[in-house]
Amino acid sequence: MTRPDAAPLAKARLERFLAEGQHGDMVWMEQTAARRGDPRVLWPQVRSIIMMGLNYGGADDPLAILRQRQHGAISVYAGGDDYHEIIKPRLKAIARWLVRRAGGDVKVFVDTAAVMEKPLAQAAGLGWQGKHTNLVSRQLGSWLFLGAIFTTLDLLPDAPEADHCGSCRACLDICPTAAFPAPYRLDARRCISYLTIEHKGPIPRELRPLMGNRIFGCDDCLAVCPWNKYAQVGHEAKLKAREALRAPRLADLAGLDDAAFRRLFAKSPVKRAGRDRFLRNVLTAVGNSADPALADAAERLLGDASALVRGAAIWALGRLDGNRLRAAAAMRREADPAVEAEWAAALAEAL
Repeated sequence: MTRPDAAPLAKARLERFLAEGQHGDMVWMEQTAARRGDPRVLWPQVRSIIMMGLNYGGADDPLAILRQRQHGAISVYAGGDDYHEIIKPRLKAIARWLVRRAGGDVKVFVDTAAVMEKPLAQAAGLGWQGKHTNLVSRQLGSWLFLGAIFTTLDLLPDAPEADHCGSCRACLDICPTAAFPAPYRLDARRCISYLTIEHKGPIPRELRPLMGNRIFGCDDCLAVCPWNKYAQVGHEAKLKAREALRAPRLADLAGLDDAAFRRLFAKSPVKRAGRDRFLRNVLTAVGNSADPALADAAERLLGDASALVRGAAIWALGRLDGNRLRAAAAMRREADPAVEAEWAAALAEAL
């Protein structure tokens, strides 16, 4: 429980993040900055905020999949049904109980409104923002979904949680793309979660080799947090991962058309990325697989209707088989300048 004005530094930190362009092409963060910086701008009547944290970590090692280069690594949170559909009913049940017992008005938010959940959760005593900028809890670890209930009631706030990271920097050191310019600061433009989910265009060429087989999100910084081993959670808090998404074969994913993509990822967070962005990610993993057998999958997508997919396929094929790339280049008919630039870069590297 906390007050809407309990995280006064959050606004200045957000403004710095945006001013430095570290949000990439997430323009919605700029458009909603005023509401994010102060919950009372989002809802002037709010007097108290109840924060909820739900651990979604699994029993398996989430980094083991990174050694299976012919398979795609999907972030733990996206391995099952959409987390919004899991958290929101719980929050609404608590909100209804609160209204019945004490009255007042309420609003429920789960990652879909301009709410800075992490600093509010720290102010409410739920945990603290670690050096990876995510919330860490001594009771629940680093795998946390967050949700908020805004209410017009004046409720007694909890004490804020202190920072318990100490000298540990495991989350910073493991980041494949060096997305943390300093502890407690994230440059989203280098973050694999941003690149594979939010970013709409081609992935920067210099970052592609660093992404390995991560095709939706990245769990590295969360997985190494030492507070995970102290997490006390029951089985009811665990997400049930779909078997088809545990270690999907890149060759199978590269063959998805839009209808097949929608079927496979129905009710999944992955669906929101769309087929073209997802195949861009898959082809990046194909290029990093070092498996010549996957060159067939890349070559088939050179003629895809999506320019984003075609560009990623060029890079993947060039990484796996330069001779096949040169043969395909001789027959290309490309009108998109961005894709033609991919051809030029890939052919130069294949020489």
